[in-house]
Amino acid sequence: MKVVACATLLASLTAPPVLALDNGLALTPPMGWLSWERYACVVDCEADPDNCISADLYQRMADEMVAGGYLDAGYEYVNIDDCWNAMDRDADGNLYADPVRFPQGIKGVADYVHGLGLKLGLYLDIGEATCGGYPAFNVSTDEDDGPDAQYIKDVNLMAEWGIDSLKVDGCNQDPTWMNITYPKVGRALNATGRPILYSCSWPDYVRLAHEPVQFELMAEYCNIWRNYDDIWDYYDSINNIISYWRQPGDEDVDAFVNVAAPGSQNDPDMILVGGTGLSTAQWKMQMSMWSIFAAPLLMSNDLPNISEEAKEILLNKEVIAINQDPAVKQGRCVKNCDGTSDQQVWSRELADGSLAVALLNTYAFGPPQKITLEPSDVGIPEGTTFKVRDLWTHTDLGDFVESFASMVPSTSVTFIKVAF
Repeated sequence: MKVVACATLLASLTAPPVLALDNGLALTPPMGWLSWERYACVVDCEADPDNCISADLYQRMADEMVAGGYLDAGYEYVNIDDCWNAMDRDADGNLYADPVRFPQGIKGVADYVHGLGLKLGLYLDIGEATCGGYPAFNVSTDEDDGPDAQYIKDVNLMAEWGIDSLKVDGCNQDPTWMNITYPKVGRALNATGRPILYSCSWPDYVRLAHEPVQFELMAEYCNIWRNYDDIWDYYDSINNIISYWRQPGDEDVDAFVNVAAPGSQNDPDMILVGGTGLSTAQWKMQMSMWSIFAAPLLMSNDLPNISEEAKEILLNKEVIAINQDPAVKQGRCVKNCDGTSDQQVWSRELADGSLAVALLNTYAFGPPQKITLEPSDVGIPEGTTFKVRDLWTHTDLGDFVESFASMVPSTSVTFIKVAF
């Protein structure tokens, strides 16, 4: 099966169509679980069996995704991150999983996950080693490679194992070459004939090298791509990512927002709901904003042991419906967007013509703040009645004409759907 880039229409008031990867995947933002933020690179299973990167860890999470109702809600990928493989290649030059921690190999985990109706993701790096120091693709910077190139063999081996998603990091390679190397891996994935969602870290490394991000090129070769720093389980990390999505450094805001489409999305990193570093209000803030962003929802937590409160947030059907809206239009900040105010209004246009709106209070201290949505903020004609529904409480708040206001606590959000 040969998969090629195609023109995908992104309905937008400000942008022409962009190219998007057409492999039939990520038609809405992918949902699932990813190990990195919660479990990182713990590899001593004897000393720490519950947190060790191993087949057991991913199979436990897969079991809970089914038993806990996450698969039914749309969470389908179980993603292995760094430190899964042995510290060398085998005698034939092939990658292989650490035989102690993954006694049945990656294929064994894939078979288990597939047996539950889930999909398996894997991790590697574009450079000579992963960020954790394990063997990686080491893709050459030549424009063309023969069929015997090692990274092509690696990709074909992963397809034989049955992986459904591949996250490719960018450690240990000069970012100035990534406009060549990342597309090469994308082409190799497509050539396997197996649908494999391609997650790139390419733009984040390009950004750190102070090079311009070519968003249309990202969309042509990647399904999702990381734009910013790794997320960590504390509020400033969340807020820094939101700030970048509000004004992405030196990048053009329209190019950044309008590249999102069925098949390709900007990725602000993992969902931390159920962890220990954020409040309940901050969990809701993250889920709301990631839904405004049309971003992947990849949980990183000890899923079988999270609180009922966290589970309710992760399984909120109305919030998930916003995230999964089929138009896949990324929202943007529409009020107080210059970075001088902690009170912001964000809006995302939905396929049915309604809007998802986040009234966001990013200030970390102090009393609740009144945040007002004016019809002109989101393009509602003057004098038009608009209906407001609270997506967290599942409550219709009424009809409004002049404005809608909400008292929003610090580091919190009012997340509403607006129809007119």
